[in-house]
Amino acid sequence: MGRVGRAFLQQRESTVFVVAVALFIYFWVSSTSFNTSTNLPILFTQDSTPYIIIALGEVLLLICGEIDLSVGFTFALAPFLAYFLNFYDGVPALLAILISLVMGLVVGWVNAFLTVTVGLPSFITTLGTGFILLGIVDTTSHGSPVSIPTDMTSQVHWLGGDWAPFIAAVILTIIMHIVLTRTRWGLHTVSVGGNLLGAREAGINVNRIKYGNFMLTGLFGAFVGLQNAFVTNSIDPTAGGYQPMFYAVTAAVIGGTAMLGGTGTIIGAFFGAIVLGLLTDGFDILGVSANPLPIIFGAAVLIAMIANVQLARLRARGAA
Repeated sequence: MGRVGRAFLQQRESTVFVVAVALFIYFWVSSTSFNTSTNLPILFTQDSTPYIIIALGEVLLLICGEIDLSVGFTFALAPFLAYFLNFYDGVPALLAILISLVMGLVVGWVNAFLTVTVGLPSFITTLGTGFILLGIVDTTSHGSPVSIPTDMTSQVHWLGGDWAPFIAAVILTIIMHIVLTRTRWGLHTVSVGGNLLGAREAGINVNRIKYGNFMLTGLFGAFVGLQNAFVTNSIDPTAGGYQPMFYAVTAAVIGGTAMLGGTGTIIGAFFGAIVLGLLTDGFDILGVSANPLPIIFGAAVLIAMIANVQLARLRARGAA
């Protein structure tokens, strides 16, 4: 048991996993309204799933030394694009959704082109494309929410089922964990973030890795936006934005991904998003004001970053 315990504690995800379990138990004991068939789907589907899925892409970008600030606006645009295609242009529901997902890939490609090929910092690139996407959403929607067309709800209702989004998040987490830890793509992503020059000299196609991870993040953003629309049965221009992106990055960082690049964990980001969802849902259940939440999230990011820096120094001393 001692050996198992030590092996568990050596895992980067162990701390955030323990925190998630402790919070779940605390809120369960504190309120009879927490562990109910009504609240749990809200906790995992609405308060956790969007951050989990977006974090999967942000982890890969952070590992290879980049970031995507625009993904929350891809989130907002995707369901509106599907709505316009289906309602006004008569495009079949499934095809409209597929085109919206492709739009996410295109946004990711544009971000990669401006960052990798043109040479802009990804922070500036995705800040700019985020504002452009925000303007497109506000202009085309006139700032008003719309209902999902009946044709789409009848054909794609499963996208927003009670547990369907969270099940999708779990499946995607498993897939991306395997990609990061068991495939050449994951190895090359870590290599690019850990030593860019060394990766180039080793023959790794750095541009291809970064293009792929930007496009994957855009795809995840579009997918989550569509999920959210079907969960709430509404397409809202105020959905998405900076909050899902910031929460996803927060989940990645407190889960053990270094913003300086080179290291990261998909499983840690998954439990990091669960922690954020538990805090959001738990505060609401207990009737506590949500105003202090940003303070808690900010402190969590700082503590996680300090821990990452200190661990890096310890590893460097050990190597010396």
